[in-house]
Amino acid sequence: MEEKKLIKKQLIKNIIYTFTVFTILVLIFDLLIYNRAEQLLYKDIDTELKHFANLEELNDRIILLNPRIIYIIRDNDGEIINAESIGRLYDDYIYNVDFDSTKLNEIYSISVNSKYNYRGITMRAYTISNQLCYIQLLANVDGEIESLSILKNRLISMSTVIIVTSIIASYMLSKRVLKPIFEAWERQTEFVQNAAHELRTPLTIIQAKQQLLLEEPESKIIDKSEDISLTINETRRLTKLVKELMILATADSNQLQLKKEKRYIDEVIKEVSTPYMEYAKMQNKELTIELNCNKEISIDVNKITQLMVILLDNAIKYTKEGEKIKVQTNCKDEKCTIEVIDEGIGISEEQKKHIFDRFYRADKARTRETGGTGLGLSIAQTIVKAHGGTIKVYNNEPKGTKFVVKI
Repeated sequence: MEEKKLIKKQLIKNIIYTFTVFTILVLIFDLLIYNRAEQLLYKDIDTELKHFANLEELNDRIILLNPRIIYIIRDNDGEIINAESIGRLYDDYIYNVDFDSTKLNEIYSISVNSKYNYRGITMRAYTISNQLCYIQLLANVDGEIESLSILKNRLISMSTVIIVTSIIASYMLSKRVLKPIFEAWERQTEFVQNAAHELRTPLTIIQAKQQLLLEEPESKIIDKSEDISLTINETRRLTKLVKELMILATADSNQLQLKKEKRYIDEVIKEVSTPYMEYAKMQNKELTIELNCNKEISIDVNKITQLMVILLDNAIKYTKEGEKIKVQTNCKDEKCTIEVIDEGIGISEEQKKHIFDRFYRADKARTRETGGTGLGLSIAQTIVKAHGGTIKVYNNEPKGTKFVVKI
């Protein structure tokens, strides 16, 4: 329960982090768009204003060809001296235009009466009477301001939609990122619980039998041979279980190391399968081998041997007298295919979904009476994956099971 709370807490942190980063990126993107649009809108008018600032000879007789530009001449004290030529605009608002004699030859923005917007530039010049004066040029940019206002509103609207969407996206992405962690935690919890259960059973039997032996210290070994034999069998099963758990733990920590070497796969399969032919015959079952992959591949011989032992053990364990088992190999598309086919009890479609899960046993057939721990096929899958291959299970017609390994 505590782990679930921690995962949920981490999910919220991830959502906040992803949302914050995404929002900052959107805002930066909006700012860049707005600034770029502003530069482009003001580019032509700023270029014209700077043209006058760069004139070598500048006086109060500048000829303006752009009707958007207002031409203001100020004396050395900053007072407007061409009010008559400005006309009605002077009485309306030009007289209120701010003037800063320190801003010379620089483009600036200015607002008049919070209604009219201009881009301006101020220059030093001379009147026709050769008196020093200031020339202030103002270009009306109300249209540009309106365009920027529309752009800003649209950016705000779009960004709001994107940011709201980012909340949903942040949740989905964070949940997706944490999903493998949550699943791994669930698998680990289940694994520990199953391992504890599997270990407890043989330990309980061993402890009970040993206590019985202590209660009758005078008894002869032959009288207690059955209890001793059972203890030995449970010890062996416990040892096998611990080894299998170690293999899976090593694989989970990515520390499963393969000692690969070039070997003819048919030779390896034959070496492993041949002893099982006699073993199957003793149980009135038939095991045949058909090898068609005379090719050298890079494998860990010990691990492939362990893989075949698991598959052959299962095949013999779940077939009845008179039924057949077949091992065959083939080479196709640069891959080696190993098939272990039996005519046994088969596996249902539902069981196929879990057949490679740890500690999973198909009901009735896969019980402790068969000596299995439910880890064999999980180990087989781990070995195949370590070799970069796949293992799948199919129905064998008319009955039985087919395990197909591709390496």
